Amino acid sequence: MSFNPLEEKGISLEKQLRSWHDIVKRPFNKYDIDCYSRTRQILMNGIEVEAWNFKHNFARTCPDQDVQNIIALSRRIEDMQQTTVNWLTPACQTVLETTLGYEQVAVDLTAWLAQNEPDDYVKETFNFGLLEDFDHLYRYSQWAYMVDGIDPDDILQGMTDVVLSRPTQNHHNDNGLRLRRHYDRETASPQTKVNIYTLVSGEQQTHNFYAEHGMMYANDDLRRTFGEICDVEEEHVTMYESLIDPNETPFEKLLLHEFTEVCTYYNCYKDEEDDKLKQIWEEFLAFELGHLQIAADLLKKHEDRDPEEIIGNKIVLPCHFETQKEYVTNVLENEIDKRLDGEEDMGYTTIDNLPDDWASYDVQEIVNAEGSPTEQTIQLIKTSINTDIVIADNKLRKKEPALLEKGLEEKAQAPNTVTVEDYEEMVQVKPMEF
Repeated sequence: MSFNPLEEKGISLEKQLRSWHDIVKRPFNKYDIDCYSRTRQILMNGIEVEAWNFKHNFARTCPDQDVQNIIALSRRIEDMQQTTVNWLTPACQTVLETTLGYEQVAVDLTAWLAQNEPDDYVKETFNFGLLEDFDHLYRYSQWAYMVDGIDPDDILQGMTDVVLSRPTQNHHNDNGLRLRRHYDRETASPQTKVNIYTLVSGEQQTHNFYAEHGMMYANDDLRRTFGEICDVEEEHVTMYESLIDPNETPFEKLLLHEFTEVCTYYNCYKDEEDDKLKQIWEEFLAFELGHLQIAADLLKKHEDRDPEEIIGNKIVLPCHFETQKEYVTNVLENEIDKRLDGEEDMGYTTIDNLPDDWASYDVQEIVNAEGSPTEQTIQLIKTSINTDIVIADNKLRKKEPALLEKGLEEKAQAPNTVTVEDYEEMVQVKPMEF
């Protein structure tokens, strides 16, 4: 089903205040929830945080008191919506279990967006980040077993593979290299804009979650692992947000934020099978349609522009969740050696074409000087059970040594790097059975 969201009135802003009982709802049951209901909940938390944060930044640079008032009112509703969505997480779901959910969002969402992205350069950028989040899922899965004693599939439910990818120690780049060419706001499709706004929101919230929760563990190696991956998520936010045209006006960005919320809530409502969550997505879709009308009216009033010029006249679907194993495996096998190009075109290259003075080598030599926590993760699991936790078909598992050999940089390696020979030894061991 497709519809023109600009023609839907939704629920007006003055009717969107709710009681505390309605705001804070009973959390889902972590044992019964479908993994993709969890990913939708995690993503929409990030979408709401981004909307709330943008409106605060907009207000800090807006001299118009009437606009300030409108933004303040809608911002409060965004904050209440974020509380509802985020607090659906049950208290018994550990930080690491939630973390696996975050990385499942990153992997399967990015793969979906890449396959539904009309701009080839943006798609390539999505694929590049996809492999890094895929490796994060692999590293955290080891800790989920070592600390919580769980099978990572208790969270992933067989929908997302767990196997090494581009090694996390190689994700640390000169942040200037993370900057990508932005789209042209005049010619980019609404799908491209919403795809990027959605992914930026998800990656930003992943960073925030790791930054705010990684310290909750006493194990220093695990704390450092959260710290290392949190830093990569910062790079991801830098990379994805740089794809957005900085020439978009504040009112244009407001419209795009509201349109992104409408699209993501509609996508969640359309896909959701949990009755309680579906009701929330439906209600908040109606709220956001009301917010979209406000943003459209502000654009018309202050810039004399037609909102359809920016977002088109139909809904787009940016956050459908389904298994992406085949697509991810294809990207893994073909692009694990891809790296950020330092040339002016902000393109991509491969390890064998990197110059000796590649800027990211300097970063990696400093941050990995005393060892990479994510490499230590595999050292620890190898010591513990003489193998690693892999959830994938045996054919893919046996490719680990070859994948590492293709994807690991020879220069600036951490002193505790798990070698190709180590992986050859581990794949000979019978996979872990839960």
